[in-house]
Amino acid sequence: MMNIIQSETRGSADHGWLRAKHTFSFADYYDPERVDFGTLRVINEDRVAPAKGFGTHPHKDMEIITYVIDGAIEHKDSMGNGTIITPGEVQRMTAGTGVLHSEFNHSQDEELHLLQIWIYPERNGLTPSYEQTRFPREEKLNRLRLVGSRDGRDGSVTIHQDVDLYASILEPGKELTLESGADRKVFVQLIRGDIEANGASLSAGDGAALEGERAVNFVAASEAEFLVFDMA
Repeated sequence: MMNIIQSETRGSADHGWLRAKHTFSFADYYDPERVDFGTLRVINEDRVAPAKGFGTHPHKDMEIITYVIDGAIEHKDSMGNGTIITPGEVQRMTAGTGVLHSEFNHSQDEELHLLQIWIYPERNGLTPSYEQTRFPREEKLNRLRLVGSRDGRDGSVTIHQDVDLYASILEPGKELTLESGADRKVFVQLIRGDIEANGASLSAGDGAALEGERAVNFVAASEAEFLVFDMA
């Protein structure tokens, strides 16, 4: 079974300095049919104006993944981290018992474009922690590159939940298959380009929630970048 979330049906917010699209219920956007999917709670596509961002604010008991599409984000947190995250990098922050952090567009003249992802942790009260890893384009090209996992295998960031997170850049006409399991949930988030997922067409911003599928087949109609969540 597959449920497609078309880009234009996502929640939206325009704060001037921030334009956001919400795949799942978030802030002032609420849809009882789109609160979460499995352990996936939030996928926000944010566009942040130059030198603007989110001031210091708290998080607790959530696995937070940042995936930069264009631009660079400046991150600071109460664990003492101060970093710049650029395209090709994946940041994982375990909020656990509680953290404070801020996020700003590092550029004075270019827009920041990113995905902010929240995943429910396997249990509450984890010790806060931080990871940031680069995955070059060639590692994602025409393959499903594991960028996040429960055990941090293959150089992926460690997500404290039974989820494998893959990133891919698929060239036109190329094909990939994810072997999953009928007892697992799979979510696909298309970042740019056009693909078919098990025969269904997806365009930039679209998502697809799959249940009961033993495999997901991807074919690119144009060069496409996308994320795949394989969850218990």
